[in-house]
Amino acid sequence: MSRFTKVALAGALALLAAVLAQTAAAAVGSGGCTKVAKPVLKARAEKKPTSPLSAKKVYEVTLTTNCGSFTIRMDQKQSPNAAAAFVALAQRGFFNGTIFHRIVPGFVIQGGDPTGTGTGGPGFQTVDTPPRTARYTHGVVAMAKTQTDPAGTAGSQFFVVTVPDAQLPPDYAIIGKVVSGLPVVDRIGKLGNPQTQLPTQVIEIRRATVTSP
Repeated sequence: MSRFTKVALAGALALLAAVLAQTAAAAVGSGGCTKVAKPVLKARAEKKPTSPLSAKKVYEVTLTTNCGSFTIRMDQKQSPNAAAAFVALAQRGFFNGTIFHRIVPGFVIQGGDPTGTGTGGPGFQTVDTPPRTARYTHGVVAMAKTQTDPAGTAGSQFFVVTVPDAQLPPDYAIIGKVVSGLPVVDRIGKLGNPQTQLPTQVIEIRRATVTSP
């Protein structure tokens, strides 16, 4: 191999390495999250679950996102209806391919809307009136509702608290707490516009998995 050929080959390899590095960098968005295209979102209607969760079992729901995974341990004692509905929807694949449509830095991340608009749901509601002592602390997962809905009303939209104490009134049904992957939640929590409360990049729930460890 001539010296010219070696130089040309070295140059080609260097160019290829630069292209690969640029491609890898382009694939990673803010906060170390993989960049993804916005999934196709549309309204869905599900039958209301009628079977409660076993009081003797532990249920965990792991949400796999393009920012990593985190696991919620369900609290079927405090919110039996909402917890059972959340697990049933996860088992049906309802949350797969949805997004976190609301991210408020220093407050909460919110998802579970199949339309991604903040107005969608599963086509049914449950009610679990929260105790007056309910507190929404770091990692707590609760069900979102409108201001006009009665306390504890739930559909499919949920939020995860990203601050030590969100100082919310006891209006939202608490369905569990993040027991693994809280740094992922906090990472997602930084990817929102404080003014619009919209995500600064697409955060997709790729898959929801239910286990009973």
